[in-house]
Amino acid sequence: MSQAPQFSFNLLSNDGRARRGKITCAHGVIETPTFMPVGTAGTVKAMTPKDVEATGAEIILGNTYHLMLRPSAERVASLGGLHKFMNWSKPILTDSGGYQVFSLSERRKLTEQGVTFRSHLDGAQVTLSPERSIEIQTLLNSDISMVLDECTGWPISEQKAEESMKLSMRWAARSQKVFNQRPGYALFGIVQGGVYPDLRKCSAQILIGMDFDGYAIGGLAVGEGQKCMLEVLEYTIPLLPTDKPHYLMGVGKPEDIVKAVSLGVDMFDCVMPTRSGRTAQAFVRGGVLNLRNAIHADDARPLDILCECPVCNGFSRAYLHHLVKAREMLAGMLLTNHNLYFYQRLMSKLRTAIEKGSFLKFQNDFNAEYKEGPSRALELQ
Repeated sequence: MSQAPQFSFNLLSNDGRARRGKITCAHGVIETPTFMPVGTAGTVKAMTPKDVEATGAEIILGNTYHLMLRPSAERVASLGGLHKFMNWSKPILTDSGGYQVFSLSERRKLTEQGVTFRSHLDGAQVTLSPERSIEIQTLLNSDISMVLDECTGWPISEQKAEESMKLSMRWAARSQKVFNQRPGYALFGIVQGGVYPDLRKCSAQILIGMDFDGYAIGGLAVGEGQKCMLEVLEYTIPLLPTDKPHYLMGVGKPEDIVKAVSLGVDMFDCVMPTRSGRTAQAFVRGGVLNLRNAIHADDARPLDILCECPVCNGFSRAYLHHLVKAREMLAGMLLTNHNLYFYQRLMSKLRTAIEKGSFLKFQNDFNAEYKEGPSRALELQ
């Protein structure tokens, strides 16, 4: 068996603050900027692993919280690890469970040691500490593990944000202490601090002092709004090492991704393309189509006449509308497939634009399309 390569990030080119890079890890190479489809419970919903790969995805995200509860990290490990368990041979990043703990605020108890909560499955009491989170991620054999953090909500006072950030930094140190360093595997720190510049700076400096393999920006996309989120990125990303990956957690809409790339973000994840696919929403040039609308009932055109995905090459908007109205599960499968293809094509176009030094033109053209709205995607050209 060949030795796994060392985990590495190579910055290949810049165009302004936008970055084109390459991450190498145990299960393969990831071209950046990259978008990670969310495979929360060991599956990207409504998609087979083969179909996910066919969209162009090079890495997916799994979740510590959900997998620890069912089927359990120990069971996944006994069956060969998450890659083998779900038949996905490419890299996997696992969320530490911090965001799910945030979303369970009504049924959790937070202490210095960790968080104790009631399982949403059966009500059983479960404790998740930084050490246990890393143990689970190691059992899952994820290429990139995340430190356990507390994801703060919105709004939050500066005092509460500071207390939470400092707790997350202590948890980060504990996470790093027990992480099993081995070739091809990485641990990322998570910058917290709410919307407060001094707190974000303090968090970044503490994490940089620990020398993580990559740095995520957490605690955003929790209700603060796009303008506020972008302001936080504007002053936070320059604080991070240029020779390490920058990961914006839980984002987002295509227009958010393009703007965040312009500010220096390399990695993204979000449930939006898959969840939207299951709720009759299709991402196209200029915006989003709602396939529930009767306007699509007699339209023989594809979702987007310039899209080369299997859905646009084989199915009409009229048929997709019919599937949605008939509540056929194929509707969610096809729309999810198209949406993930759309996201991966967007990332490919971003990478090409940065390589060619034409990122600003791409960004301006993209924004102009969004001003015109999704109708442009339906025009015959």
